[in-house]
Parts: sequence; structure tokens; C-alpha cells
Amino acid sequence: MTAPTGSGDTNKVRGVAYKDKSKPADVRKSNIGAAKAVSDAVRTSLGPRGMDKMIQAANGEVTITNDGATILKQMNVIHPAAKMLVELSRAQDVEAGDGTTTVVVIAGAFLDAAEKLLDRGIHPTAISESFQRAAGHAIKILEGISTPVQLDNREQLIKSASTSLNSKVVSQHSSLLAPIAVDAVLKVIDPAHEKAVNLSDIKVIKQLGGTIDDTELLDGLVFPQRVANVNGPKRVEKAKIGLIQFCISPPKTDMDHKVIVSDYAAMDRVLKEERTYILNIVKQIKKSGCNVLLIQKSILRDAVSELAIHFLDKIKCMVVKDIEREDIEFVCKTLGCRPIASLDHFTPENLVSADLAEEVGFSGNRMVKISGVQNPGKTLTLVVRGSNKLVLEEADRSLHDALCVIRCLVRKKALIAGGGAPEIELALKLSALANTLEGIDAICLRAYAQALEIIPFTLAENAGLNPIQTVTELRNRHAKGEISTGINVRKGIISDILEENVVQPLLVTTSAISLATETVRSILKIDDIINTFT
Repeated sequence: MTAPTGSGDTNKVRGVAYKDKSKPADVRKSNIGAAKAVSDAVRTSLGPRGMDKMIQAANGEVTITNDGATILKQMNVIHPAAKMLVELSRAQDVEAGDGTTTVVVIAGAFLDAAEKLLDRGIHPTAISESFQRAAGHAIKILEGISTPVQLDNREQLIKSASTSLNSKVVSQHSSLLAPIAVDAVLKVIDPAHEKAVNLSDIKVIKQLGGTIDDTELLDGLVFPQRVANVNGPKRVEKAKIGLIQFCISPPKTDMDHKVIVSDYAAMDRVLKEERTYILNIVKQIKKSGCNVLLIQKSILRDAVSELAIHFLDKIKCMVVKDIEREDIEFVCKTLGCRPIASLDHFTPENLVSADLAEEVGFSGNRMVKISGVQNPGKTLTLVVRGSNKLVLEEADRSLHDALCVIRCLVRKKALIAGGGAPEIELALKLSALANTLEGIDAICLRAYAQALEIIPFTLAENAGLNPIQTVTELRNRHAKGEISTGINVRKGIISDILEENVVQPLLVTTSAISLATETVRSILKIDDIINTFT
């Protein structure tokens, strides 16, 4: 006997509905799996004993680094959820500048916790809401255990910069680089806006040759190129400086036009006109009293021709050409001048004075240095040196992180201990809070608290210690009220981390926790992936 048509249709509909229900769970599982894979990839590079990654680009260029943001930026990630973790690392880099590996590792742990909660049948929205509340509690706890810091306490700031540098490839040079980073940031703080530090006021110039020990902080302006003169001056005292945005070379026709010269007389006339045109510009420069000329790089034609260089040599004017367009703002701010866009405005009042402009350098790398500017802006130049390109690039990235750490302390003047101490303290306090709650909230909060233990666990693992034993002892010490007890990676023991001068800005940890929580919430809320054709 056959079943009535109606009941068969109902069964079909039920089957479709049942299948549809399983799809969101599969999508979530796939998203969580992809994001966790990214987190696991950078986990081994966390902490002072973390491993470095060698990244080989398609063009054969090699980068060696353990900076989370750099690793993820250069990683070829295809899965959309995994890309969210790359964006998370970038967001942490913009917000705090340091902790880019930490934030991805924490997000991976939160996703792992969320996956277990989903398997227990808890709705993703409930998990998401609970995690949001837990992050709020965590930030309050961190603010409670932080120590205020004064910007005039240079020692404290140097300790904080050293902690950031200790996990980098250049850690053995932290005693030199940390004070440089501190002095650089403190010098560019604008008194009117105390909490704002613009790191674009610190120009970092990378120079091959020498070692990292030769890295120096310079007041004034440095150009990484040689003087363009052939026989002109290499050193000018009492310099009158002009920054121009026009070219000292014969004008060219439009792209698709040609000039055909048929006889020698016409050729001579063209050359004579070129000579007169350039001579007129050079005479105007001499008339204004300018003896150091800075020329912006030109795209369409040579910014300065060989004939112009010859004439400028004769009037004893130092020439620095090919200044990049993006550097013009920094040059103007440092010298306190405006760029001169046309010859009509090349007048003595548009020039700026400086005590000395000279070509300096060693080992084949020459550069132009201008010092003693009359009305200097609040800018600095940091010249980083390294024996090879890999070391130089890594030193530049490490210094950027150290500068960002000091910037964090300017924005939020508070420090907390490093070495996994704040994460264990959070895990204990949040677990205690979970015990006072009931229902799903308590379960989710406890899972969130346990996930935070991934940081001390990974630190211990990367240092070659027994992670379970180390984390258990840490819990025990924190339960006794030793808030600043953390993992001393260098000695391989558990000790008071503040005594070991391992400190980090409060902003780095609070930003890592809030950004990681937001990303995890976003991933949990996704229940389908739709591909478009555009």
C-alpha cells in the first residue's frame, strides 16, 4: 500500500528543514577551524623564547621575523574567517603597536572555548553575549591591578620598552634601543595635546653598513641620498635652504606629441633655449641667496638636469634631489617651511636658515644631514644601521613596536606585569565571579576564564618548561595573593615579574582582550557564507 501523497510531501519538507538546521553549525565549525589554524601558526612565536618564522615571498625575497602582524600580513590566507584574524592582528598593531601575536593566540583560545560550548548545545548568541560581558569584567580587573606611571619616570618607560624588545630578534641590543625609543617619543609629545603622539614625526631611516650598535637618534633632518653635485660643496655653513616642487630641467612636450628637428640651426636654437631657460632659473636661485636646494622627485621628467647641476655647482649651491612626495610633509614640519611650487615664489622670505648642511656617512653609504635649524618643528630622525638587509628590516620592526609601547603609556599612563601574570590573575578572578552566577552565563564565563590561561601556557611551552606544572603553580601562587607572580622565561622559574623589570602597558593587554573578544563574537554570529559573482 502506498502512503498518501500529502504525508510524503510533509516528510520531504521535514528533511529539508532538518538539513538546513545543520548547515549553520557546519559553517561555524569550518570558520572556527580556519581561524584556529591561523592562531596555531603564530603561537610558537610568542614570548622571549618564541621561535622565528622565515617567510619566502613569491619573488624569492626572504623575511625572518617573530612579529605577529608581519607574519600574518605576508601569509597567503584564503579562508574568509582566517582573514578576520589577520585583520585582528592589524587592528592591534594600529591600536597598541605591540601584542600582535598575543591577540591572535587569545582569539584562538576563545574560539576553542566557544566550540566546546557550541558542542554542549549552547546557542551562539548566548555565548557571544556572555563573552562580551566577560571582556568588560576583565578590563575592570586589569585596571584594578595596574600601576600608574609618570612620564618623567624614564627608568620605568625604558623597562617597558625593553620588555617589548626582549621577544624580538634584536633582543641583545635592547639596552641600546630602549632608551632611544623612550627619548624619541618624549621629544615629540605635543604639550597642547598630551595624550596624542604622532609617530610619523619620528622618521626612521634604514642604512646598510655598520651594526645595530651604530643606531642613533638625530635632531634635525637626514636625507638617505648623496649630494647631487659633481664639483659643488659637500658642506655648507649658515645654510639658506629652499624646498622646491618644480623641475630645473627643460620642459617636455605632452605624452603623445613629437618635435622633429630637421636642420642643425634649429637644433642649436633648441639647445640655446634650454640653456637660457635653465640659466634663468639658476639666476633666480642665486639672487634669493639660497645655498642648499632640496628638490622633490618628479614623475614625468628629470627633476634636475645635468646642465642645471653644472650651473648650480658654479654658484656653490648644494643640491639634494629625489625627495619622495610622502616625505615633503615631514621636511616642511622639521624645517618650518613651505614648499615652493613655482619660480615666482622663490624669494628670500620663503627660505629657511640652518647652521650646517653636510654630507656624512661611512662604508659607502653617504647621507645629507642638516642641523641647527632656526625654527625646528617637533620632529626627530632615527638612523637604524644593520650589517645585512634581514637584520635591518627586523631592527626597524622591533623599534616600531618599542615606540608604540611608549606611545601607549603616553595615552594611558598605567603599567601591568608581564610574563603571563595578568592573564592568570584574570582567569582566577573571572572563575570566582562565575561561581557567583547561575545558568549559561556561569558556564560561558568559566570557559572564557580558562581560555585566558593559553598565554602563560604558551610562554612556558615555548621556553621549554613543563606547561601544566608551571600554570598550576602560577594559579597556586596567585590564589595566595601574589598578583605580580609570572613566568621568568630567562631563568626558567616562577618569580615576581615586577622585580625582573618585565612590565607592559595596560593598553596593550586591554586592547588585545577587547579586540579578540569582538572578533570571536563576529565569527560566532556568522551562520552562512554566500559567494557572489562580482
